[in-house]
Amino acid sequence: MGHEEEVGEEYLFKIVLVGDSAVGKSNLLSRFARNEFDTNSKATIGVEFQTQVVEIDGKEVKAQIWDTAGQERFRAVTSAYYRGAVGALIVYDISRRTTFDSVKRWLDELSTHCDTTMGRMLVGNKCDLENIREVSVEEGKSLAEAEGLFFMETSALDATNVQTAFEIVIREIYNNISRKVLNSESYKAELSVNRVSLVNGSGSSKRSFSCCAN
Repeated sequence: MGHEEEVGEEYLFKIVLVGDSAVGKSNLLSRFARNEFDTNSKATIGVEFQTQVVEIDGKEVKAQIWDTAGQERFRAVTSAYYRGAVGALIVYDISRRTTFDSVKRWLDELSTHCDTTMGRMLVGNKCDLENIREVSVEEGKSLAEAEGLFFMETSALDATNVQTAFEIVIREIYNNISRKVLNSESYKAELSVNRVSLVNGSGSSKRSFSCCAN
């Protein structure tokens, strides 16, 4: 089969959640990973991440989603947090305009630390708080369009769009990586040298390709 088949069937994508304190990042993550919502959610201490498996085009994709550990209150999210991230959800709270005003700063931070091709989505969380909304859907959309982001409003409380938001970002990363692999002749050449001995005819040697580092 073509070289695309040999890249291995397993993908691990690191995705970071960024945004001001108390916009609901941890609850978005727990809703996506465990379908839980904690009404007494405390500020996250220490970096936390959850790994969730999603199937895309029949391939198993592991999304490792990182939550900012409350550091965002001190304007000091560390570069280690961003290292290796290929996706990001930039989260604000639709009922607090200040959190929307911070989005630009979070985007600057992402562009400082991450590859520009990362999958990025602007997320207006807490859309269940429609009655105290301070940021309109239109404002969210137009900022996302101006910055080249996907956009979605979510509610971690009632689970609206949470799964969809993460899956769109994961699919975008998958598409970006597939394009990169397909477009990179040197990468293909390297694959055929390193892995030709490992393709066992069945084309389904799920993890054996990792042994070529020996």
